[in-house]
Amino acid sequence: MNVKIYTSPTCGYCHQAKNFLTERGVKYVEYDVSRDRAAAEEMVRLTGHMGVPVIVVDGEVIIGFDQTRLEQLLAAQSRPQGPHFGLKVADASKIANKAGEPPLFGAYVGAVVPLSLGERAGLRSGDIIREVNLKPIRDAEDLERAFSGLNPGSHVTIVFLREGEASRSEIVI
Repeated sequence: MNVKIYTSPTCGYCHQAKNFLTERGVKYVEYDVSRDRAAAEEMVRLTGHMGVPVIVVDGEVIIGFDQTRLEQLLAAQSRPQGPHFGLKVADASKIANKAGEPPLFGAYVGAVVPLSLGERAGLRSGDIIREVNLKPIRDAEDLERAFSGLNPGSHVTIVFLREGEASRSEIVI
């Protein structure tokens, strides 16, 4: 997780934000805009504002010390991600709709990273993943949830469509 905070020494909310991050064990890089002109210019470019604090969590900008939003971003970053399968996916129904075809549920594979778990599983661009370990996959989000629950050493069975034909792949991650 990449966290930046733009501050000034006299800003009370800046101190609160830094304490908040420190108490949660979040590492951050601080930029004192009162002393660092380049940082001040970068902050204004990002936000259009000159006030501090500005907190950036993995590219998401928070203007001011918005504790609720900060907690949401930190929680999202700390969720278990599961193994990375190296797949670029989209909702199969959206792809079918764009092609003028009837709705089709599943996760459409747009690309497979070479040497990834997805490639080891035999997946290819154009495949539509319909099931992972007996869990139906209706869209890309279902696939993400299914993969996030896996651990190294897990046996994974993937059911997918390729050119309209059902196929099955089994791998150990």
